[in-house]
Amino acid sequence: MQKIDIDELDRKILRLLQSDSSLSASAIGERIGLSQSPCWRRIQRLRKSGLIKEQGLVFDRKKLGFDTMVFAHVKLTAHGRSKVTEFGEAIRKFPEVLECHLLLGHVDYLLRIVTPDIEAYERFFFERLSQLPDVQEVNSSIALTEVKHTTELPI
Repeated sequence: MQKIDIDELDRKILRLLQSDSSLSASAIGERIGLSQSPCWRRIQRLRKSGLIKEQGLVFDRKKLGFDTMVFAHVKLTAHGRSKVTEFGEAIRKFPEVLECHLLLGHVDYLLRIVTPDIEAYERFFFERLSQLPDVQEVNSSIALTEVKHTTELPI
């Protein structure tokens, strides 16, 4: 993947969009000293380059009833490590899994999982996650307090 070169105006645009993705090109341009059209063209260029991947909303998981967040370290069998693609495809089908990262080290994957409660995680673990082929071990850590959560990069 190639790094994309951006200038200071692009950085200002990205910082504003990170904090409020609903801002119009006109509003962004006004804040950074650029008229609407050049600002809009810059935003489109950043999208086309793939630097802006998506513009979504962030929801409060607890207000939606997802009170439990679990970080699960998954270790595959030695044979299963040759099937990382299959494991990734299976994990993508689980809506409870918000993030899945392939790791180097003593475990193969780190998953961030949300469920309404511990009992729902227990069901997910026994009925789905532990049933995946080649899963050797899962170590789960329950998050007590979310100290910091952001999607904003330090641009």
